[in-house]
Amino acid sequence: MINFNLKMQLTWRDIALRAAYIIVTVAIIVWFMPRESGFNYKIEKNTPWYYADLTAPFDFPVYKSEAALEQERQAALADYHPYYTLLEDVPSRQVRLLKQRFNMSAALQGSDLKVMLANRLSNLYARGIIDTREPLAGDSMQTIWRVSGETAQSIPSRGLLTPRQAYEQLMHDSVVSHLHSLVQELDINEFIVPNLVYDSVHSMQAREDLIRSVAPSSQLVQRGQRIISRGDIITDDLFQVLMSYQKAADDHFDRQKTGLTVLGELLYVFIFILLFTIYLGIYRKDYFSSWRPAAMLYALIAIFSVMAAVLVGHNLLHVYILPFAIVPIFVRVFMDSRTAFMAHIVLVLITACMLQRPLEFIAVETVGAIVVIFALRELSSRSQLFWTAALFTASAMLTRLAIYLIKSRGTDTIDASDFYYLLFCGLIVFCSYPLLYLVEKLFGFVSDITLVELSNTNRELLRRMSEEAPGTFNHSIQVGNLAAEVARKLNANAQLVRTGALYHDIGKIKNPIYFTENQSGGISPHEHLSYIESAQYIIGHVTEGLKMADKYQLPRQIRDLIATHHGLGKAKYFYIKYKNEHPDEPVDELLFTYPGPNPFTKEQAILMMADAVEAASRSLPDYTEQSIRQLVEKIINSMVADGFFRECPITFRDIQYAKTVLIEKLKTIYHTRISYPEANK
Repeated sequence: MINFNLKMQLTWRDIALRAAYIIVTVAIIVWFMPRESGFNYKIEKNTPWYYADLTAPFDFPVYKSEAALEQERQAALADYHPYYTLLEDVPSRQVRLLKQRFNMSAALQGSDLKVMLANRLSNLYARGIIDTREPLAGDSMQTIWRVSGETAQSIPSRGLLTPRQAYEQLMHDSVVSHLHSLVQELDINEFIVPNLVYDSVHSMQAREDLIRSVAPSSQLVQRGQRIISRGDIITDDLFQVLMSYQKAADDHFDRQKTGLTVLGELLYVFIFILLFTIYLGIYRKDYFSSWRPAAMLYALIAIFSVMAAVLVGHNLLHVYILPFAIVPIFVRVFMDSRTAFMAHIVLVLITACMLQRPLEFIAVETVGAIVVIFALRELSSRSQLFWTAALFTASAMLTRLAIYLIKSRGTDTIDASDFYYLLFCGLIVFCSYPLLYLVEKLFGFVSDITLVELSNTNRELLRRMSEEAPGTFNHSIQVGNLAAEVARKLNANAQLVRTGALYHDIGKIKNPIYFTENQSGGISPHEHLSYIESAQYIIGHVTEGLKMADKYQLPRQIRDLIATHHGLGKAKYFYIKYKNEHPDEPVDELLFTYPGPNPFTKEQAILMMADAVEAASRSLPDYTEQSIRQLVEKIINSMVADGFFRECPITFRDIQYAKTVLIEKLKTIYHTRISYPEANK
């Protein structure tokens, strides 16, 4: 049952922070969501229609193909007749110039050739001399429009002459040919110029009118009419109908796609991000205690949603190529399985609204995520990422194949490209280890792989401790074993506790002789120190350990275990000694108190209990079940009474389980051994 009083338990800072996560994530996703097109179907001729039955949501025309449209336009242009303007003053002007040339030549004066050539030239102009320098020649058309003043008359083009034809006809005249030498002296070409000039304005207008007269569409599809059914083969005619619908849908979409659509996208994404935030607030409140976990979750959802939006919006490749499985991998490795599944489902559902086949996408990605979460129950080696990627790829491809077999008419209609994309996606998932390391450093997490690597006793820091403080090293190993068993019982991070136990006392490397486990021969340097000085040496191993952790760049979680394994407790041995010897003096308790803080996670509480119990167990005079039980009860009850566990999420039941595990493990470690008999002499 949902706790509706949750809001009352939150501070205004918590509410503002969670609202900021929601607003920023929703704004980023909606900003990049594709909204350029209302039609994203994949159309190929002579292939089956894989989608659901398509019905026209509005009236739209079926446009002709470009080839058919061009053919009809060429047929229409057969009726095209260019316009030529008649220059009526050209004949009289050219004849007058010809006569002037005769008058200027002494050889030609008085010749009958002047009258004859003037008549011949007038006859040529009467037929019409057309200008061939213009884009359209007169002999390419059967008829032309001759424009004279405000009127246009259609005349046949076969009677028109080009300047060259007019010259040749004149020179081939029977009379002129006998007077060839005199005509050459006249240079008759100067008097033959076009009197019909191309009218580009009226001609282009007539051409465009003919082109516009060709209807771009062949029929009208009415609203509610079935366009195509699932499984139908896309013929040439259906292809043209679908392409026409795409164009009409895009135009319709552009007109309608403004406020309402964006509002719908905002509402859709907001619902899922809000539900995810409510889930975290109810079941994973600890993720909001630090900005890093929540920031990683919202960032992963936003980043992969944006990548999907870019692919879909720009029609690049296929959305299957995106490694959505990385999200549950990262969340499972650094957090928990349930949150991994919730984050992935939210991401998939947000992405699905951008696709034309959302149900298939949801099925494939959901199966892949479930397999990934199952495969990563415990990530302890890099090879697990390989097997996880292989299982994800196989499960996703099988799911896609199953959907194809359900919806297709045969195996020959299966689109192999989807499987290639999923295979490539699996390769990206396999290569995600560097990203795992990047997320660790960016958000301050630590993976089990990193913890296993840190647990290697050949690492410089642990090797130094084994050489310089061997007693502390053996103590740390025993604490790690005890703490890991308790952690497994309490469903805590056993690997984190074990690794933290190896490093929790690294500060003792600086002054190992001041700690009893490293002393030999009964010699102790504390005999020459005051109780306060001795306490400072003992307490100092925590601060020295933190300095070494910073120097060797240990993860934050390990540093926290070092800082909290004594909490705000006291160096009780020297504190009690001092109080007993100075009963009447006030005691500055800070001189005997560890810097802390107290444990604030379950793993830190487990390490504190295991460390104190293991150290105290070495001082037992005998190892019986009763003595071990009394020791464990005394130490842990004292911790509870001192309030060491008030700030961490551990229950009394957890503490009781921890006691039971510690008692059983110590009984196993310090079990009574039988005495071996001696051989008779």
